[in-house]
Amino acid sequence: MAPPPEAPTEAAGEPAYRDPDACPRRKTRTLISSGSAFEQQIGYSRAVAVGEWVFVSGTTGFDYGTMSISDSLVEQTEQCLKNIEFALRQASSSLQDVVRVTYVLPNGAEFDRCWPVLRKHFGEVRPAAMMISAGLADPRMKIEIEVTALRSLP
Repeated sequence: MAPPPEAPTEAAGEPAYRDPDACPRRKTRTLISSGSAFEQQIGYSRAVAVGEWVFVSGTTGFDYGTMSISDSLVEQTEQCLKNIEFALRQASSSLQDVVRVTYVLPNGAEFDRCWPVLRKHFGEVRPAAMMISAGLADPRMKIEIEVTALRSLP
């Protein structure tokens, strides 16, 4: 006989909930916004913190304070990391807590120009990483960075 819909069932040692809102872990989900109108229009968050994890969406080099973007790949890389760091701080995390990073560049041949900036921020941390060469949403964008980090919990 199947359990009632509101009761958890066991699968692989963890409760499975028929009603997702009944899952205690779902209640620990924190949505973090950069204030960009795109987040609401498209339906995403700059970052999502769940339990001990923080997942930061692909982040570009837009300076949200001035709503501008540099023509320089190196400056965009630095701004990406500033934007990511801001989101991580809101989730009780930091660039030092990053465990995985994905870089996306329209021109993969330019990736080595970013390395000094990446080494400055991740040289000691050395997260697992991948670089993808693909088009980005705006032709002014020269890099997009996505990270996964651990966070400090009380």
